[in-house]
Amino acid sequence: MEGTGACFRKELVSKLLHLHFKDDKTRVSGDALLLTAELLKVFVVEAAIRSIRQAQAEDLPCVDVDQLEKVLPQLLLDF
Repeated sequence: MEGTGACFRKELVSKLLHLHFKDDKTRVSGDALLLTAELLKVFVVEAAIRSIRQAQAEDLPCVDVDQLEKVLPQLLLDF
């Protein structure tokens, strides 16, 4: 991952993944955790950008949770 900007810790990504595994014995490699963390980062940045554009389209001075809720269905379809 890049050295700049925020990122997801490997421990957090591992915990998130394991919450959705049916088998407790499932293991995730370090490379898979890094890749998943990068994907999460891209998803969050895209959500922020789309929320900003939505707020601008509504002539609002700042982004609120309402704009995020409006763009989330688009994001889920794109990913």
